[in-house]
Amino acid sequence: MRGRIEQKDAKIAKVRIVSSRVARQSFASLARFVHLHGGPSNHCLSKRKIKQKSAKIAEPSIVENQDLRFLRALLFKPIPDMRIRILFSLSLSLCFIGVVSADEAKSPPGMVWIPGGEFMMGSPDADPLARNVEKPAHKVTVSGFWMDATEVTNDQFAKFVKATGFVTEAEKDVDWEELKKQVPPGTPKPPDAQLKAGSMVFTPPKKAVPLNNIRGWWSWVTGANWRHPEGPDSDLKGRGDHPVVHVCWDDAMAYAKWAGKRLPTEAEWEFAARGGLKDSFYTWGDEPVSEKKPQANIWQGDFPHKNSKADGFVRTAPVRSYPANGHGLYDMSGNVWEWCSDWWRVDLYRHRAGKGDPVTDPQGPPRYFDPRQPHELSRVTRGGSFLCNDCYCSAYRPGGRRGTPHDTGMSHLGFRCVKPAKSK
Repeated sequence: MRGRIEQKDAKIAKVRIVSSRVARQSFASLARFVHLHGGPSNHCLSKRKIKQKSAKIAEPSIVENQDLRFLRALLFKPIPDMRIRILFSLSLSLCFIGVVSADEAKSPPGMVWIPGGEFMMGSPDADPLARNVEKPAHKVTVSGFWMDATEVTNDQFAKFVKATGFVTEAEKDVDWEELKKQVPPGTPKPPDAQLKAGSMVFTPPKKAVPLNNIRGWWSWVTGANWRHPEGPDSDLKGRGDHPVVHVCWDDAMAYAKWAGKRLPTEAEWEFAARGGLKDSFYTWGDEPVSEKKPQANIWQGDFPHKNSKADGFVRTAPVRSYPANGHGLYDMSGNVWEWCSDWWRVDLYRHRAGKGDPVTDPQGPPRYFDPRQPHELSRVTRGGSFLCNDCYCSAYRPGGRRGTPHDTGMSHLGFRCVKPAKSK
């Protein structure tokens, strides 16, 4: 049983009693106690009122605002007799056992409620691992929303494919007419064999390689897709609860639409990842990354050629393998990168910061912009992956961010979804 009352817009929220039997009896007992011993003049109850109130607190009924005000008012009632005070406190406590917000009580399956609020988006100057694209930190406000507790798994994605017959981009031959729009003019067409269906797969080298060229550990593998993460000879056996990978932004959007959800905005994603912590370097706080007791599925050892396997995983890990953050979300740090709805703009934070009041529910820039890759149409990806290591990539921090071409799937790239507050 949980007891948390959400307040919003300075109004007392309605609350739902989850443990009806205890709550109903406790409320009735407390009401009778107040009636017999007196209470705030405008909150005393007649025997008839007591009966009505205690009778209606049955699962899944809702305690109305006036009833909650009554209980809250009792907190301020002076009670001189110590024995009566103890009994009073116990009865009042039991009334709130198992109480959650009305929104939270309607939790969509597999999702958790993110209450929203104001936070500093981006990484502080004090963070030695922060990159320029994460600065400057600036105030942002987001409204409450629902978020998948975990990344979308292979089993969940398989249900979507079975229901719709959907075919991911990685399962289709590459369309050269589309691809050449994303490369410099004059780029020659690759051989047809290289345009066969496939995806980018992490292929660790046998020895240390320079870290300024990702070709040292990434390969285009024909036949690699969400069903065959490492190539045609691999499968999903034993990986049903691992995050689905090799899904591009368009694939993720199609799943979200089918599920009655959407992709999170970049602001929603970061607010949720922070888990209620303020100015912390990591999703779990400020405690340094531990090699002996890893807090997330990131790379242990020497990247990219030697993985110590300290956490027992070489690539993806089953969702929920690591502790959840303060909001009850898993793998907001590491495991796989996650798509957001926003276009990628490398200088977004510099444009947004210093404009006075906090930005409210930002939806991202209207178009893509990155002079380093002017021809790619990239969307924001967040959270880092099992390949993150501070010697090369520290984007597993909540402020870490990057852009990824919208039609690209990779073996360390997945997603999770959100729903607006009023979804049922």
